[in-house]
Amino acid sequence: MAAVERSLRADARRNREAVLDAAAELFAQDGENVQMDQIAARAGLGVGTLYRHFVDKQALRAAIIGRRFEAVTKLAREAEKQDDAWAAFEMLLYGYLESVEPDAAFRFSILGAEEPTWADIEAEKVAFAEIMDRICRHAVDAGHLRADFTAADFVLISRGAMANVSERGGWRRFLELQLDGIRVA
Repeated sequence: MAAVERSLRADARRNREAVLDAAAELFAQDGENVQMDQIAARAGLGVGTLYRHFVDKQALRAAIIGRRFEAVTKLAREAEKQDDAWAAFEMLLYGYLESVEPDAAFRFSILGAEEPTWADIEAEKVAFAEIMDRICRHAVDAGHLRADFTAADFVLISRGAMANVSERGGWRRFLELQLDGIRVA
């Protein structure tokens, strides 16, 4: 849980979560065209309450990304416990993409034209990135991934897969093709 959430009273924490849930739904439906007053109305709160938690849509998008990073960091910690380096890499990559598949707001925020405000969620990003980097390096060192594969490549592949999310599971085929190109036989 982010430091901001830990310091909030219970009612303020509920309001913040209601705003995040409403924003996630509306961003997924309407993209960047969503207005702050629409989000407040969907959350059942006043606009003032929304602005007490988030100064603008960028801050709101950052919080959505931060919430997802917290969840995938837990997954990364579990993947890192795997003895087999390839199993750890696949568990992280597939688990990450399976968790973001239903989260259109997260995908929109990550893939959108506007770079996310990382400063607002630096701790969440760093925690995930550190574990992801170790898992990637371990898979390279074990001879499962190409020698030039880096954590930045993990990001490229996962973003490419996210861009191919559809009802038909296109991201899975995309990922299979990518893995065939990076895995050492």
